[in-house]
Amino acid sequence: MACPAKRPEAMPKPSKSGQNCLARPAMILTPAPLLGISCKLGPNPVIKTKVFNLMHRSCLFVPAANQKAMAKAGQLGADSLILDLEDGLAPPEKDIGRAAAIRFLRERNDVSCPVYVRINPADTALGQADIRAICTEQPAALVVPKVETGQQLQNVHDQMKSALSGTRKPIPALWAMIETPIGLLSLANICRQGKALGLRGLIAGTNDLVHELRCASSPDRQSILAHLGQIILHARAFGLLALDGVFNDFSDGDGFITQARQGRALGFDGKTLIHPSQIAPANVAFGPTEAAIKQAKAIIRAFSYQKNAGKGAINIGGQMFERMHLDAANRLLAQLATEKSTT
Repeated sequence: MACPAKRPEAMPKPSKSGQNCLARPAMILTPAPLLGISCKLGPNPVIKTKVFNLMHRSCLFVPAANQKAMAKAGQLGADSLILDLEDGLAPPEKDIGRAAAIRFLRERNDVSCPVYVRINPADTALGQADIRAICTEQPAALVVPKVETGQQLQNVHDQMKSALSGTRKPIPALWAMIETPIGLLSLANICRQGKALGLRGLIAGTNDLVHELRCASSPDRQSILAHLGQIILHARAFGLLALDGVFNDFSDGDGFITQARQGRALGFDGKTLIHPSQIAPANVAFGPTEAAIKQAKAIIRAFSYQKNAGKGAINIGGQMFERMHLDAANRLLAQLATEKSTT
């Protein structure tokens, strides 16, 4: 999606400090793929046709059995919600949580962001009951925990297809949580097979990864940085989103901000959250800065000049910008436009 063509304007002038509005090219933030465009015809399209906010800066886990949390979830300002039927619920709460998630999906009058549902492990009776009940209520996606093979996603997809047979309802998209050593080693298989099944992104299950790897848990996450990098690498290679894992101590605001900035620097599109207080700082950490927005506008303006038509690279304020930077600038502004239209 490109921005409308604009009449060329004057190039930005340097400020008194000698710095113009252009930061380094790497500062341009490139959004992840558009969520919600149907790309497969037939009785059960794979992806829902509703278009939501392109941003995935903040993705809040909401325990589905927590009535108070569910009641206010849609008003908190998160870019997306994950109604949790798995780790967030004790065994006696599983059926209660599933019923609450169904009610939420049916009513959701005040929710303008994508709503996902994390099911229980798909090879269990609980998980299979979740799939059958939830997919008919049309969440934006099912979040599948502890994914270790592409076949697991195929099984979930097949169960949804069976449950929706004859309904003309589209098959919800999928998110895969990477939480085990085998999941890390199988990333290429998961992404390759998942893409054909409506896989939208990968979520780093950092708590389980630390546990399964038996490595040290530390604020700087040195013990798992390489593994987080693999998740991001595969997401980019296959055109998927990548969300960072949760930060457990929601009373430590400074620690959260530090980790969110680290995740953004690594390349994550956003962060999964466990408390509403983490939403605003996540949106700041993973959102484009005013400088990046100004830079994007300047790049689009410069490439629109007749003298730059057809050029692969141009000089703007002493820095070289290529067509890939123009593409990124257009996507960033399209992302912002979509955000404004959905708020």
